[in-house]
Amino acid sequence: MFNEFTALLSKEVKLEWRNKFALGGLLLYVVSTAFVAYLSFKKIVDIPVWNALFWIIFLFGATNAVAKAFVQDSKEKQLYLYTLASPQAIILSKMVYNGLLLFVISVLTYIVFGVLVGNPVQNPTMYLTALILGSTGFSGTLSLLSAIASQTQNNVSLLSILGFPILLPLLMTLLRLSKNAADGISWTMSLNYVWILLALNAIVFALSYLLFPYLWRE
Repeated sequence: MFNEFTALLSKEVKLEWRNKFALGGLLLYVVSTAFVAYLSFKKIVDIPVWNALFWIIFLFGATNAVAKAFVQDSKEKQLYLYTLASPQAIILSKMVYNGLLLFVISVLTYIVFGVLVGNPVQNPTMYLTALILGSTGFSGTLSLLSAIASQTQNNVSLLSILGFPILLPLLMTLLRLSKNAADGISWTMSLNYVWILLALNAIVFALSYLLFPYLWRE
């Protein structure tokens, strides 16, 4: 299965590189929303406001980036892939690729947002940890939801309806951890949020690995 996974992951990277307009659209979204925030606030000194705006921008960017994971694939293409590789390799390659893509988007958002409206984060290492865990969690959850939505006619609507309530526990924990990072609170006071995020990510990846083969049979 490892060879199937690496081949599928390589395919995802090559397709994204060929279709640069998709990545370019995400970059344009990040820069434009950060610039609108700059025009509105000039400089944000209130940490909760800065943190909330950052995650709102990232949340919508992540949804747009990962929504196409399965939704854009035709039934014929899905059938062709399923004859070449195991369903576990397919879902794992999608989640890993989307996780890497979301991490790049999150770092870019952090840099652009910090340059335009200021960067109040006092513990960048902890904030980077939140970005890694958030990218992983969003990737796993949205990839599985995209696979479910691709089986319906109104796939985009279903993904939007299911996405927010399922992502809410992850998002709330990320907000608390990233706020602690911005406030400069020590790791000992924030480790519980890290463990919660690790547990949520592990549950999402385990459920995706176990449930996707049954979804694939449909």
